[in-house]
Amino acid sequence: MFAQGAERIWQALGNDLVAEVEHIGSTAVPGMAAKPVIDIMVGVHSLVDAKSAVPILESLGYVYWREDPRPGRMFFVKGMPPSRKQRTHHVHIVEVNSEFWERKLFCDYLRRHPEEAKRYEALKRDLAASFPSDREAYTNGKNDYIRAVMAKARCEEMGKKQ
Repeated sequence: MFAQGAERIWQALGNDLVAEVEHIGSTAVPGMAAKPVIDIMVGVHSLVDAKSAVPILESLGYVYWREDPRPGRMFFVKGMPPSRKQRTHHVHIVEVNSEFWERKLFCDYLRRHPEEAKRYEALKRDLAASFPSDREAYTNGKNDYIRAVMAKARCEEMGKKQ
């Protein structure tokens, strides 16, 4: 599903706007339990220029979440309420090499370290049980763990570059 969605997005937006497309989130880690929502991160050179992507992605069935509280990205959802369709995709448009773009390191690290992926999966299950109807608390409960794994991933990445 990622490959199909990414290809459609890349074809629709073109190489002038899109620098890279990455599969992020739990569905990007083989064998990890995840909500059935594909997270696609689209790396662009400029978020200002990426505003032209809004009508194009809307024509592909994505809804632009203009009120997204996180700066530094544009966020789209396929299956966004009040639509009766099931949510299937999130598209995060961010500038390449931005802080958000660095999230790909997290997924890459979990793919290389299955034992770490299992720890993350266990944490997510515990948080889901503790906060079944509080998405914000669930998300905040992952923050310290994600920061710790990101530190490991950055160290590993620096080791590769030396």
